[in-house]
Amino acid sequence: MRPLPALLLILLPVLQLVVALNAVDVTEGYVSFEVPSINRTCQTYYKIIGTLRPGVRPLIALHGGPGVNSEYLEILSDVTNGRTGPLIVYDQIGNGLSTHLRETAGNKSFWTVDLFISELKNLLAKLNIKEYDLLGQSWGGMLGSSFAIQRPRGLKHLVLFSSPASMDLWIQAQIALKNKFPEKLRDALDKYDEDHIPTPEYEEAMAYYNSHHLCTLDPFPLPIIHGAEWAARDQTVGDTMYGSSQFKVTGSLAGWSVIDQLPNIKVPTLVTNGAQDGAQDLVVLPFVERIPRVKWVKFQNSSHMAHYEEREKFMRTLSKFLYH
Repeated sequence: MRPLPALLLILLPVLQLVVALNAVDVTEGYVSFEVPSINRTCQTYYKIIGTLRPGVRPLIALHGGPGVNSEYLEILSDVTNGRTGPLIVYDQIGNGLSTHLRETAGNKSFWTVDLFISELKNLLAKLNIKEYDLLGQSWGGMLGSSFAIQRPRGLKHLVLFSSPASMDLWIQAQIALKNKFPEKLRDALDKYDEDHIPTPEYEEAMAYYNSHHLCTLDPFPLPIIHGAEWAARDQTVGDTMYGSSQFKVTGSLAGWSVIDQLPNIKVPTLVTNGAQDGAQDLVVLPFVERIPRVKWVKFQNSSHMAHYEEREKFMRTLSKFLYH
């Protein structure tokens, strides 16, 4: 859920993505976002890969974290490149190139799912988007499902990518994975949960988690590394909403769940996860069981980043769902 900087020292240019982006129009910009609770106008950074014009249906991608940026989702232009509608990614408030609010660290009543739903609605309005598909990865899927249960006008397809239906199920899955770690690593993680001191042994344990359940590629793709760097640079959102431990939620997302409201999602929905994913089957099953028009695809050679780990198969699956 929250990639940590351990194991992220080697840089890898993603040449295929650069070539793809050079072949289409790319527009970057900001939309203003009024946040009444702090009486401040913030800025949401966005990138459009392709051409947004009236009458087209873009794919809008919601990044994970909370606390990383959207760069690692730009690869989804594999799917939209050549289509009428573009890919739109954006850095959620407090993340990446959008407005940072370090002075709100620890304010759980401010950093809520509703804040990010308001930001998404604002982006749709400011970009004059009437119809769209929505993909949420990890925390982004939590945001996406929370948004979709409101049955928003214009939403045509929903993709919940390696995302939990409840935080209790997510933590249950994290603990089950941890219990399979070598004893030395388990002990280091348990000690950190007690004293919150990041020892070398803890860093080793998190590196093990990341390489097995976040992304199995070695080295990590550069955009994933950048996301971890953003998370480390400003921990306001991640620590306030999730907490400092992978295995315990102490922030505003504690107890979060959409399970009982999932029948309200009426649009066709694709649910995906990986066999080695932190989002184990038990965390996505409520989506599969309770959303009326749903399809579930599990990527057997992936963890949390199937769009990199099984790139061709993932893009083919997503394209078939959205356009056929």
